[in-house]
Amino acid sequence: MKNSRDAVLERAFESARKYEMKCTGCAQTTLAGIFDALDIENDDVFRSASGLADGLGLTGDGSCGALVGGAMAISYLFGREKKDFSDMLKPMRSYMMVKKLHDRFVEQYGSCRCYDIQKRLMGRTFNLYDPSELEKAIEAEMFAHCSKVAGTAARLATELILEEMERQKAEK
Repeated sequence: MKNSRDAVLERAFESARKYEMKCTGCAQTTLAGIFDALDIENDDVFRSASGLADGLGLTGDGSCGALVGGAMAISYLFGREKKDFSDMLKPMRSYMMVKKLHDRFVEQYGSCRCYDIQKRLMGRTFNLYDPSELEKAIEAEMFAHCSKVAGTAARLATELILEEMERQKAEK
């Protein structure tokens, strides 16, 4: 069991990392890595992560897209459905899981904000809408750095998902 679990976690990391290097879009690449590792297909959830890269819409000013992609996977699997919308306690499981993801991510990177992570990993931030800044980001190997962040977020979220699945299975 331990080896298969480790393999799932490694697949989440490597898939997300490779997607980020090839396709970019940290929220989607993280989500894709998690979905690959857990054999999940859902194009609607995947598409909903499209505008969330680089701190929301390539602004750098919001939460890291990789972290948000991990939170989306957790919420997709354990979140409240619309039929339960008026039940304020229903989403508590996903809230607690996403808080754990957030805390572990911040422990690793010192922040959940994209610009803070860029500064920590590359010494500065980048405006990806400016062609000269994008060129500087490429020179700073931004996508190599971000691919590891996406892989880490995918691994952390997948680990929490597997823990919750095991907990639910043990309760039955």
